[in-house]
Amino acid sequence: MAMTADGKITTANRAVAAFSSARDRAHLLALRATADAVMAGARTVDLHPINLGPGPKRYRARRLRSNLAEYNLRIVVSGSGSLDPDAEIFRHRFSPILILTTRRVPAAKLRRLRALADEVRVCGDTEIDFRRALRWLHRKWHVRRLVCEGGGELNAALFAARLVRELHLTVCPSVFGGRTAPTIADGLGCQRLADAARLVLKSRRRVGGELFLVYGSGARNPGGSQVHRLSTQRARSQSTSLRRFK
Repeated sequence: MAMTADGKITTANRAVAAFSSARDRAHLLALRATADAVMAGARTVDLHPINLGPGPKRYRARRLRSNLAEYNLRIVVSGSGSLDPDAEIFRHRFSPILILTTRRVPAAKLRRLRALADEVRVCGDTEIDFRRALRWLHRKWHVRRLVCEGGGELNAALFAARLVRELHLTVCPSVFGGRTAPTIADGLGCQRLADAARLVLKSRRRVGGELFLVYGSGARNPGGSQVHRLSTQRARSQSTSLRRFK
């Protein structure tokens, strides 16, 4: 995640998203180049002109050298099924687009989603069951590493499910303010310190006025062995990585 010095990922009116440097945006593309799939929430793809693809040729070549497909899978998450059919992502058909949603989406809206995506997967009744979704992604689409690019509510759900393996956090020299401005993890949040996601600082690096931090998960995932772990990063939204989900 790229965030301001006061912890915001955009302004309160969500009008500003691209505030980090070109170096940070290159970091985002470099992380995409390591993943089988890139995921983002509905609001992120609706509000910003992003296609979740691998970017320029040099990043696609890097993927091929790593024995990955030239173009990554693209995943959009929408529990309500509300997506703008004119969003930038749906204008570029270079790789499959998958939509994760829930049973609360009416049949008519599901049909509209299926017209937009290569596959729509219902993963839960009212909220998305991300453990179930990740198992399906591994089994059906062979996803072993997943990069999640926000927004804050999607990130919060992944943290709450203890599925985040890494957080790549870029701190930028700006202050937005605003009590309603989104942060890297929104939603309801935890009520007790004991419920907070624990992180361990793995590396730090300063480039110009920005600070690049990498955190790892500070605790093993509950619920048994071989559960998908995600790594989370972003430069305009957020990224998540998934490995060895069986």
